[in-house]
Amino acid sequence: MPDPGIQGSERGKRARFSDTTYRDGSQSLWALGMRGGMIEATAELMDQAGFEAIEVPVTGIFVKKFVRDLKEDSWAIARMMARKIRRTVKQNMGGAFFHPFEAPPPRSIIELFFKRVVETGALDRIQVSTNTLGQLKGPFPWLIPMFRNLGLQISLAISYSLSPRHTDEYYAQKMREVVAWKPDIIYLKDQGGLLTIDRIRTLFPIMLENAGGVPVELHSHCTTGLAPIVYLEALKMGASVLHTAVPPLANGSAQPSIFNVASNARLMGYQTSVDEKILRTVCERLTAIARQDKLPIGAPLEYDYAQYIHQVPGGVISNLKHQLTEMRCLHLLDKVLEESVQVRKDLGYPIMITPHSQFVVTQATLNVTMGERYKHVIDEIILFALGVFGEDSGQPWMDQNLKEKLLSDPRAKELKEMAARRMRDVPLEELRRQLGGPGVSDEEFLLRYIMKGEVEIQAMRAAGPPRQYFITSMPMITLIQE
Repeated sequence: MPDPGIQGSERGKRARFSDTTYRDGSQSLWALGMRGGMIEATAELMDQAGFEAIEVPVTGIFVKKFVRDLKEDSWAIARMMARKIRRTVKQNMGGAFFHPFEAPPPRSIIELFFKRVVETGALDRIQVSTNTLGQLKGPFPWLIPMFRNLGLQISLAISYSLSPRHTDEYYAQKMREVVAWKPDIIYLKDQGGLLTIDRIRTLFPIMLENAGGVPVELHSHCTTGLAPIVYLEALKMGASVLHTAVPPLANGSAQPSIFNVASNARLMGYQTSVDEKILRTVCERLTAIARQDKLPIGAPLEYDYAQYIHQVPGGVISNLKHQLTEMRCLHLLDKVLEESVQVRKDLGYPIMITPHSQFVVTQATLNVTMGERYKHVIDEIILFALGVFGEDSGQPWMDQNLKEKLLSDPRAKELKEMAARRMRDVPLEELRRQLGGPGVSDEEFLLRYIMKGEVEIQAMRAAGPPRQYFITSMPMITLIQE
């Protein structure tokens, strides 16, 4: 039952929302499987719905997915989104990398890529993580000015985590450090869906107190089933914007449903900023598309306390189950998750977000299947010990005996030299010579760089026109493949 006292005191205030359907909804539930045609069939409606911002899939990891798996031209999709979404801010995650499991590109490539994306009109605001890979002391001194020079709004994310070192003072200090970069927006990013009502009540006031007047938004996932009610608590405490998704790309491991959060906000006395009639049409279209293409439809998850113990994201668990099944070791799943807790502790409590969550689980799997802890160590764990992933990773707090063991491994010297070479900023002209010469357009050159050559680009073009989705009547859908 809503609290009548709260309802009365909050009446007249407005609840505002940003949409994650095309980006995080697709990433969480459809393995980045949102096609350009699906966006095209709904984007104009989304633009009219009254969101503060809409996430759009335009950065490196999506480029690879579009070209390699969906056989679609990512640049064409970017231009389409620029045409279809004109009134709403278009935002996406980005930084000094294209893919979290690959070596960071030269600065010249990053600069050219974002310049070109902005020129398409597909990006108005960049969302950048701040406390997972040493970003503030690493690329930020050149990266943030670059984004500003391109005219982008800056939204900085502080990731939430549970560990002995992620204390109230940690988040207060991190807020002060982030505010110093003068962002337009700060948001608390709860990638694991680990926030509880009690924790948001203690943490969010600390963030607001140290925000220096910068609006603070909330982004969470429904992994534990608590995000919808945590959103309402954050709203009462002053969250400027809540990140939601449109079903069928809400719930599950994605964001809360806009319909659920907006309805509850109104019952609490808030005015809501979105046109739900328009969004019902979007929901019907995307649901019809999901059924046509046999894609998952997000549903609420049951509360699972184990999530607070191992903190392994749902997508990583799904992949782990698949790998253990291939190894005929699925019966070891619980032992691997239990070992993940110890590996994370040994490493100094990295935030369980890409790429750290994958590194932790992979090493835990080796420890369990080989019957001995750290008998074989993946390169990424040695790089971790070398400090390649920055102070935020937890490296200064890792187990010193393990650190000494890893750094004494001959492989550590090789990896240190490789990491140093990767940091070299290769001139753009040199890279162009390797990928077709000065006659190749910027867009084609960047595609070749990201896809590591032309093979997959040629396969994408050979696949023919992209799939289109034409809505003839609702909720019926006609799928046309030319």
